[in-house]
Order: sequence, then structure tokens, then C-alpha cells
Amino acid sequence: MHIRGDHAELIVGGRLDVVSAADARAALHIAVDSGCGDLVLDLTELDSWDATGLGVIMGAHRRAGRANRRLVLRGVPPQMQRLLVATRLHRILAIEA
Repeated sequence: MHIRGDHAELIVGGRLDVVSAADARAALHIAVDSGCGDLVLDLTELDSWDATGLGVIMGAHRRAGRANRRLVLRGVPPQMQRLLVATRLHRILAIEA
């Protein structure tokens, strides 16, 4: 897994899973805490995520809300988009078309 970017936009690539969750969580917390306005997560390079990875995204969403920010997902791969719809998280998360 790799994350690059700044406090306004992060590009997440590779696998977001139990192995990479701690590093991803730390990077997202730093980005949320050090900026203002929308935080865009570009997921076009993301290969897969598991339940732990989805939990990291939801934790970042909650943290952003507490910081008066909005977490926006961009470039969600189709299979992950289907998971968000199946879990109804697409109603909670901001997802760019």
C-alpha cells in the first residue's frame, strides 16, 4: 500500500488491508488534522481493500467530520463501489461521480 499527497488530496494505491491499516490510518489522521476543507482520497490506484481497510476509511470519515471537514472519495473502482452500495455506505460517504 502507498499513500502520497498532502492535507487536501491523497492518492491511495495497492492493497488497503489488515497489513497496511495502521500506516494508512496514521497518514489519514495527519492529513485530516493538518488541513481544512475537503480531503479527497483518490482511489484509482487502489487494487483492493478488506473490512479493515474499509474501517480505516470510515474512521477517517468520522475524524474529518469532527474536524469540520468532508472526506471525498474519488475514482472508486467498480468492485469497491459495489461493496459501498451493498453496505449502504454510499449514502454516508461523499463519492465523486
